[in-house]
Amino acid sequence: MKLLVRNLTRNTTEAELTALFQPFGTVQSCTLVLDKATKISKGFGFVEMPKVGEAKAAMKSLNGSQVAGSKIRVKKSETPTEPANTTNDTPDVNDA
Repeated sequence: MKLLVRNLTRNTTEAELTALFQPFGTVQSCTLVLDKATKISKGFGFVEMPKVGEAKAAMKSLNGSQVAGSKIRVKKSETPTEPANTTNDTPDVNDA
C-alpha cells in the first residue's frame, strides 16, 4: 500500500522517514518530493509498504503525530484516474 506523508519538515531525509515507518513492518520504498531547482524537500513524500495491515497500522499510529516539531499527516495515496478518452474512435456514419 502506498502512503502519502504530508507536513514533513524541509530537512527530513528519506532515511529518517523510512526509520519512522519500519517499526510497523517492511518499507518497500520511500521517496521525498524535492523542488527541482533547489533539490530541497517540498515537505511531503510517499512510503510504500507491501503488507496492507502493516501500512494501515502505521497510518493509524503516525497520522497526527509530532515529528521534528511538525504534526504530520499520513493517508493512503490516491491513484490518479485515467484521463477520459477524448478521441472519437467510432467511424462517422457520413464516412461510408
